[in-house]
Amino acid sequence: MTNSGGMFPDAVFIIWWTGLILTLVVFVPLAIYSLNRTWLAARSIQRYAAEALQAAAGIAGNTANIVALDTTINVATQILGNAGNVAAKLDTVANVLEQRAEK
Repeated sequence: MTNSGGMFPDAVFIIWWTGLILTLVVFVPLAIYSLNRTWLAARSIQRYAAEALQAAAGIAGNTANIVALDTTINVATQILGNAGNVAAKLDTVANVLEQRAEK
């Protein structure tokens, strides 16, 4: 690491090698550690997403019949209205028969 008549003084080479060694000893392991942590977090998120997907599929399966229940409620409401009309007509028939029986 001696400067044999080059452009740069020896201090530049010392700083250069110190930077390379610092990068190799500190920053490369730190980058590997950070990438490993990021990868582990991504895998954890992936597992949680899979669990959430299963839960969402279960919810969708359990709520699929709500439309059928709404249709049932509408039909039951119509049936109730028709039953009221039939009851009114039966009351009329009963009143007419009662009047004829009294004569």
